Amino acid sequence: MPILPHELDAEALYADLERQIVAVLGSTEHLALAGIYSGGAWLAERLAKALKIEDRLGYIDVSFYRDDVAEKGLHAAVRPSQISFDVEGATILLVDDVLYTGRTTRAAINELFDYGRPARILLATLVDRGARELPVAPDFVGATVTLAADQILTLQQGADGALSFTVNHA
Repeated sequence: MPILPHELDAEALYADLERQIVAVLGSTEHLALAGIYSGGAWLAERLAKALKIEDRLGYIDVSFYRDDVAEKGLHAAVRPSQISFDVEGATILLVDDVLYTGRTTRAAINELFDYGRPARILLATLVDRGARELPVAPDFVGATVTLAADQILTLQQGADGALSFTVNHA
């Protein structure tokens, strides 16, 4: 059953997500993590520590790979992607904070294939808000939430590293 935005505890959701992932992928060979900037990168950093694979952690900025870049323009904080591990034959856990339309996930997968051909790609997201425009589903999810189309769910990281959510209107 979906939960309401005001019920979202980002730290509790992260703890649950981490438990799921460690239980299933903890002993996976050739496992690597790719966090989508910015919230997914924060989550991936924590997960890499929990899985003890900090040397197989990468970051993806999908700005140039989105199919709606002409419509939305480039984000002000475009960063270079950093994939320092061998993608070829790896099991990659792609990590994002909020899954919505599926377009960001599709763009990240396209970028990963520019680095090589992974054995498989799994998706972990802290929150799935549904309303998909593409056939994308998470393999690991902290919570499912229902929001109005004009609401934006944003993951924030405090100076102490603590995660929290805000809900704004577009």
